[in-house]
Amino acid sequence: MILVTGGCGFIGSAFILQWLATQNEPVVNLDLLTYAGRLSNLRSVQDHPGYHFSRGDIADTPLVGQLLAQHRPRAVVHFAAESHVDRSIAGPLAFTQTNVVGTLHLLEAVLAYWQALPADDAAAFRFLNVSTDEVFGSLGPQDPPFSEANRYEPNSPYSASKAAADHLVRAWHHTYKLPTLTTHCSNNYGPRQFPEKLIPLVTLNAMAGKPLPVYGDGLQVRDWLHVDDHCAALRAVLAGGTPGDTYNIGGRSERTNLAVVHAICSALDGLRPRPGGQPHASLITHVTDRPGHDRRYAIDDRKLERTLGCRPTIAFEDGIRQTVAWYLDNPA
Repeated sequence: MILVTGGCGFIGSAFILQWLATQNEPVVNLDLLTYAGRLSNLRSVQDHPGYHFSRGDIADTPLVGQLLAQHRPRAVVHFAAESHVDRSIAGPLAFTQTNVVGTLHLLEAVLAYWQALPADDAAAFRFLNVSTDEVFGSLGPQDPPFSEANRYEPNSPYSASKAAADHLVRAWHHTYKLPTLTTHCSNNYGPRQFPEKLIPLVTLNAMAGKPLPVYGDGLQVRDWLHVDDHCAALRAVLAGGTPGDTYNIGGRSERTNLAVVHAICSALDGLRPRPGGQPHASLITHVTDRPGHDRRYAIDDRKLERTLGCRPTIAFEDGIRQTVAWYLDNPA
């Protein structure tokens, strides 16, 4: 049995779907069901005998303690987080509450549970903290990609809150010897992503014939990672990662935001042409840039491949077309 936090969100739900499809092991999903957590993301497994859902807050220590005592998981995979940079700029307190205070309460409950386990179970237990490359700050055009040794330089309220959570996890390992693992992933994309993020927002706007907003010049660079590749890497880290260690997970697909928008438009031109035949790219509209917008992220994931034999398998061109097709097929 494993316990997943935030399993109704985009990445958490993809992880649970992949887990139940590949592992003969039950999963408990703890999710507060805030705006981006959707039960419909897991509708296909809601009656699966290996799936159990509990609505609640990771900051509710008695509830988490009760779930741990009841289900006795061998691992906790921690996805639950506020994750949208624009929302963090408008309302940073919610990000601090969930990402920092929530993680602290979760660690307290997990520590008490772990310390009471029999020796063999305690040795096998893992706490996997799913983080982001944004904690490392911004890269210049010629800078080498982020490695696990990069120092933390968060530039947004979101990335600062995730950095703080990472530091707490590290401290719980160093001080209490809790067997933790932390991963830093690049920008995820794929089915079921909440439509505030770039790829679903542009896809849905284009489908509706609305303007496609692009921040500034659109030349901000991100490394795009299909969510299925991310989840496969997380399973590898959970199975073989060294407690106390960190692992970068990347897509090896650096693209500018503008190039991503053009790729979406190209996919839509082929899958659902506009009436009159105008290209979807004619809807692109440049808007005022986000405050403090990081210019470039890039991931060096060679440690993951070297130590755990894991690398991305989904090419961006294939993944983006599949993602656009999914939104076309799932208007609800």
